[in-house]
Amino acid sequence: MRKLLTAIVVIPVAGILLIFALANRTPVTLSLDPFSPGDPAWSVDLPLFLVIILALMVGVVVGGAADWISQRRHRREARHNRHEVRRLEQEAADLRRAQVPSSGSLPAPYMGEGR
Repeated sequence: MRKLLTAIVVIPVAGILLIFALANRTPVTLSLDPFSPGDPAWSVDLPLFLVIILALMVGVVVGGAADWISQRRHRREARHNRHEVRRLEQEAADLRRAQVPSSGSLPAPYMGEGR
């Protein structure tokens, strides 16, 4: 079922990207020299679709990194809580071992006063 759902999503997206790439094959000059637009020191000619797709990919990576960094407090709290749970579970197990009599029989339950 999961493979079917993946195919239902991936195939149309791949088709759209293919159509987008075929429609935007014109080369454009990508330059990172704002001071010399006529003769840039560093430039490269790439198809327009490649420039757009690379810009989207960089945006996804930068956005994911920013999100990951912003959630560090929650990860730290979760890690602290996991350690606290382990410590409390170990403490509960130690208390259970300390309360069980060595003879193997359990003490009689307390019925209250006046009975």
